[in-house]
Amino acid sequence: MASPRSIALLLTTALATTAAAAPQEAVAPADEPPVYTHWRTYGLEDGLPSERVLSIAVDGDVVWAGTEAGLARLRDGQWETFTTADGLAHDVVSALTVCEVTGDLWIGTMGGLSRFSAGRIDSFTQLDSGLINDVIYGLDAVRGDVWIATASGVSGYHPDENRWELYNHENTVMHEPWCYGVTATEDRILIAVWAGGVVEHDPERGTWKAYRDPDGEMEIDLVRDDGLVHDVISGVSWENGVLWASTYFGLSRYDGRTWRSWLEHESPLPSNFINFVKVRDGWAWLATDLGLAATDGRRWIVWSLTEESQAPQLAVHRSESESEQITPDGGLPHNFVFSVAPDRDRVWVATACGVALGSRAPIEPDHAGQE
Repeated sequence: MASPRSIALLLTTALATTAAAAPQEAVAPADEPPVYTHWRTYGLEDGLPSERVLSIAVDGDVVWAGTEAGLARLRDGQWETFTTADGLAHDVVSALTVCEVTGDLWIGTMGGLSRFSAGRIDSFTQLDSGLINDVIYGLDAVRGDVWIATASGVSGYHPDENRWELYNHENTVMHEPWCYGVTATEDRILIAVWAGGVVEHDPERGTWKAYRDPDGEMEIDLVRDDGLVHDVISGVSWENGVLWASTYFGLSRYDGRTWRSWLEHESPLPSNFINFVKVRDGWAWLATDLGLAATDGRRWIVWSLTEESQAPQLAVHRSESESEQITPDGGLPHNFVFSVAPDRDRVWVATACGVALGSRAPIEPDHAGQE
């Protein structure tokens, strides 16, 4: 069987709640790091159509998981699967996002784009719509519109107008058309470009800007904190004027004035190979091939499995000089993490061996996935 890392590389080249917690949910102080010590996992035996989960999204008390064998929905403690037989564009679901304006779920697959709305699935491909390519790596929605990162560029779809926008290396500053991820905000679109850094688009002004690794080296980072740590970008996330960029060679952060990067050999980052990044409430959540990490740029929390016994472990780094190891109640089912969805005082994790739910408070099995 192919390794999780090889599966990820294949995709790049071809390609509730908490559980409700105990009766009284733990509430952490505003600045308390998300040290989630209680975990529950979901696998084939719980109703997932595949143990390999590539994407995950949360919509209130509903959890969506994109797998290699269809879209799975956790509602009222039960998993339900949707496939091409239900209208899905393709059974390999690589990206998910929920539109806050309409409540629709947008689904990126290896064979087109789908929308789950009011119990109905509609699909779009490059043959019957303005989708620039059917191989989708990332999605985001803002103001009712959806932005799609594909193997041939980025498409923007405006459902109210049934209007498409198409962008690639021919009509933007993109170094090449292969786009791994996209983040849409009220005033900008940020695109993760393979070997092309981060590209920023201002839809109102129609302007484009590229952020690149200044030294241009693919093997090493010659000058630290001079820009992106590397041009091979796997994901982008934005919050309160701060950009986070994940790469296969480390992590970078930009606050509009200063760049900062982290590498595994000189920080608590568990691996330079980062598949995905998502920031929420100042914390960047990182899906790596050696575990899950969260950081605010100063403090770090890392969840992983020990190499020999595969036992769950949790490391909390409150500063460079203060760290502790905690034995958690459960943990990740696998160290290879594809995606992560932080949600209030809990986190949902897509891994190579199922879905994991982390929480501050004990998780009641019958209430996981519900408020």
